[in-house]
Amino acid sequence: MYDENEEEESELLEHYIEIGAVEIEGVDENGEIIFAISEKAKEVAPELWESHVRHIDESLIMLYEMDLIDIEYDENLNATIHIKEEGKKVAKDLGLIPMDLDTKNIPND
Repeated sequence: MYDENEEEESELLEHYIEIGAVEIEGVDENGEIIFAISEKAKEVAPELWESHVRHIDESLIMLYEMDLIDIEYDENLNATIHIKEEGKKVAKDLGLIPMDLDTKNIPND
């Protein structure tokens, strides 16, 4: 069945890849291609970068509310986040920490 939204998302992803805002990170254990938002996205796709930052903020709040992270502050009130062992899978699923990826078998197209 033809899905217009899927096609639009695919075209948008292709555009972000072409301008360097998104890069292919690798392939997960299920053979799915994993993409990453590059630092270049700040300049060339600020709407994507803002969405990315919002996702990270919301995900960290969720992990905190689930008691899956600890936050430690130094004398200058700089925060360090420690992900508890049981929170690592959730954080990985949310894209907050690197996945175990196969970077050798990335498709060419």
